[in-house]
Amino acid sequence: MIRIGVLGAGHLGKIHLRQIKEIPLYELIGFYDPDIAMSKAASAEIGVKYFDSMDELISSVDIVDIVTPTLSHYDCAVQAIEKGKHIFVEKPLTSKVEEGEKLVELVRSANVKCQVGHVERFNPAFIAAQEYDLHPVFIESNRIALYNPRGTDVSVVLDLMIHDIDIILYLIRSEVKNISASGVAIISNTPDIANARIEFENGYVANITASRASLKNERKMRLFQKNAYITINFLDKNVEIYNIKDIEGQSSNPFAIIIDPGQGKTKKEISMIHPKVQEINAIRHELMLFAESIINNTEPVVTIEDGFKSLKLAHQILDIINLTFENAKLP
Repeated sequence: MIRIGVLGAGHLGKIHLRQIKEIPLYELIGFYDPDIAMSKAASAEIGVKYFDSMDELISSVDIVDIVTPTLSHYDCAVQAIEKGKHIFVEKPLTSKVEEGEKLVELVRSANVKCQVGHVERFNPAFIAAQEYDLHPVFIESNRIALYNPRGTDVSVVLDLMIHDIDIILYLIRSEVKNISASGVAIISNTPDIANARIEFENGYVANITASRASLKNERKMRLFQKNAYITINFLDKNVEIYNIKDIEGQSSNPFAIIIDPGQGKTKKEISMIHPKVQEINAIRHELMLFAESIINNTEPVVTIEDGFKSLKLAHQILDIINLTFENAKLP
């Protein structure tokens, strides 16, 4: 069993503690949080030891699971890496690009493993969608949420949009050519609503919207590719795939939609596939696969380089938003 400890006993930290207890590959040693009252309550509630110092916890484990506020990710990770520990870091990797770049160097030089907690990669709906041959040329994503004070230490781009940035970079493996973006602060002091259009060198395009000042929750992504349209609902965990193909004569599918363009052109048949989505706890799954990557000495599913690329693109979007905002204030 791999000894693991958690840094952070807030809302997400407690979720991690509960899920780790359910993974046979791990021995949960304990956790550390500077809030003593919270630590005592979490320890009693979950039945896990809390440590009096971060250093003591790090020294007692093989893996450090960093589930602290984003602004502290870098310092926590550095202390763990310097002691030769593997790290799991919640997204975003860090709050600053420079810190993320340094962590990439430290992880590789220390020869430890790092997985970044881009949990939507492990969403059962996304896993089910990947059974289909995904090669989108245009992606549209909407991630909107009711306001929640958690996560407002960073902008909505780093808090919410970065989930979709990671998925998009995973699906469209091409360099970014151009970015246009806009955003506004509604409730916090950083952008709470943002939209970005990303154009890639291969000609593919992604349009992303994220909001944490909405009246409902929605997490949907639409993929458009040659002869197919795929919708992924990350919140409700379902997938719909619409296939388009040429047909001659009558369709054999009584539920298909037939498009007749006329003028002697070939008819099109649109049929819908509803892939079965397995019941998977995404957080437990990502943590389990990280353990397997250590046991088998393989690359984690979401590498530190993946996390850094998402962080870098998120900051490029933020820089454009901030510049646009500053120019709008000029007379």
